[in-house]
Amino acid sequence: MAEVQKRRATLGVIGGSGIYDLSLLTDVRELDLSSPWGEPSAKPIEGVIGETRVVFLPRHGAGHRFAPSDINYRANIDVLKRAGVTDLISVSACGSYKEELPPGTFVLVDQFIDRTFRRETSFFGAGCVAHVSFSDPVAPNLVARIARAAAAEEIPHIVGGSYVCMEGPQFSTRAESVAYKAMGASVVGMTNMPEAKLAREAELPYATIAMSPTTTPGARMRAGSASPRS
Repeated sequence: MAEVQKRRATLGVIGGSGIYDLSLLTDVRELDLSSPWGEPSAKPIEGVIGETRVVFLPRHGAGHRFAPSDINYRANIDVLKRAGVTDLISVSACGSYKEELPPGTFVLVDQFIDRTFRRETSFFGAGCVAHVSFSDPVAPNLVARIARAAAAEEIPHIVGGSYVCMEGPQFSTRAESVAYKAMGASVVGMTNMPEAKLAREAELPYATIAMSPTTTPGARMRAGSASPRS
């Protein structure tokens, strides 16, 4: 009986604001891949970290050229899939809704609240209809491996939390922040939707590392209160 060959694992990394390259990559080369969904934010960069093949793509493009609403999320996910990515990590700068998540804390998100409205959200449509389960939007095994790596490096992190994705480019109003905090949301950003949905449709295990460089307006306000805590 023929021996079944294992597929080589390739880690995809999507860099958010401030992350436009991966300095740890060696044997680096640019991949010239096309997509029927249009142009991706940038050409993917392939390299190696240790023994792991990595493909990196900055979602905002070189020099942060694309606002959240202008990113071609379908092309980004498509070219990463074509590059052979088997597992996908999104690194995203976010605002924190919780006082127990101070700046410098990494949140390994496990749920999303999608408040976007101007974006193409699916690879499916007229002529090819599908309905994809999205109850649990992240890959638990991938999240667990990220958590173990963070613990080994003594990096402050929290496993679990809900990410509110705003359309942007404006930040939330104070009232919106109070409302989402009351709902139990942990962080707010502008880019993980429809990225996570498209990764699911492309059958790519997906996980988000939400970096919290700041707290949001209203994060220190009691739900229903118009004034900040003293």
